[in-house]
This record gives sequence, structure tokens and C-alpha cells, in this order.
Amino acid sequence: MSSESPLRRGIVFIVSAPSGAGKTTISRAAVKEIGGLTPSISLTTRRPRSGEIEGIDYQFVSEEDFQRSLEANELAEWARVFDACYGTPRRPLDNAVCEGHDILLDIDIQGARQLRQRYPDDAVTIFVLPPSFEELEGRLRKRGTEDSPAIARRLQRAREEFQAAPEYDYLIINANLDESLAQLRAIITAERSRVGRLREEFAPWKR
Repeated sequence: MSSESPLRRGIVFIVSAPSGAGKTTISRAAVKEIGGLTPSISLTTRRPRSGEIEGIDYQFVSEEDFQRSLEANELAEWARVFDACYGTPRRPLDNAVCEGHDILLDIDIQGARQLRQRYPDDAVTIFVLPPSFEELEGRLRKRGTEDSPAIARRLQRAREEFQAAPEYDYLIINANLDESLAQLRAIITAERSRVGRLREEFAPWKR
């Protein structure tokens, strides 16, 4: 198989969760341990949190630069969450799908809905939930990055976001990182093996 003719189109794997459920930890572990998986780096207008690195966690941009990208149709999806904007650059996704490479996105529910519409045949959605709402609250407080009113807003938003689970293809209850990563690996392996993803030249019954 040549690089010019990949066996199948690339897959856009989308991981979403309420804040604090662990989607970022799972996503980073997946990119590190599962071969052939590239992370999508989102744009955001919020300030970096402690330990976050430009170009690895996010591309941190100004409101003006974000608006320019939006007006130039350079974003595959975007949303305003609380006081900041987040968006996914479109070109890396389009290139990955075309070239048969798989890409992993750690994005919120609004963004996932937009991407399902843009990539209806190539997107696979995974929703991550904590074992309980009490566990989620404990994780948010343990972060120590926000005050009580901010945590309260996140908890209220989480209650609303829980209702989106049925929209997704798969659900992972994140009680243990190793087990959650194993589930995600199984999902990725299965989706890569779908007969329906073969390009027409490798699937004569599609002709």
C-alpha cells in the first residue's frame, strides 16, 4: 500500500466529558501509548493554567486572533465556554482524513456536535463520565485552580452535560485510568477494522 493510496480514510476520534471527568488525562495517555494516533491542538483565548505548555496543551491566542481564524473559516468547530473561546483548526483534520491518519480530539459537547456534522462518516465519539457526581466534585476541588463559585458553575454545567451521553457512540466510566485506556484502545482498534471504512479501490463490492 503506497502513501498516496491509504487503505481507508482517517478517523476523527472525539473524546468529550464534563470538566473533571478525566478526558484530558485519558486522551494524553492514548496518544502516548496507542500507535498511529495524532493529537489535535485546540486554540483557546483563556490564559494558560499552571503546567500547561503552548503548542502541546493548547495554542493560546488573543480574542482578536481567534476571531480572525473564525472569519477565515479556518476552524472545524468552536465554542465559548464560560469566559473563553475554544476552537479546532480545520486543516489538520481535513489532511488526516484524506491521508488515512487518525486524529484524537479532546473537546466539549458543543464542539463534538459540530464535528459530527462536518465529518459524518469519519467521526467516532466517546463520552467519559466519572463513577459518580460526588467523585467529580472531589476532583474539581482537588485541582485547586478555581474558587468555590467557579466550581459551582462547573458542577451545574456538568449536570447539564450528563444528558448528552446518549448522543455519543461509546461511553467510558473513568474509575481507573488503566481500565479506561484499555477501553479506548479497544474502541480505536475496532473502528480501524470496520469494513465500511475501506476505500472503494480496496472494496470492490462498493463499486
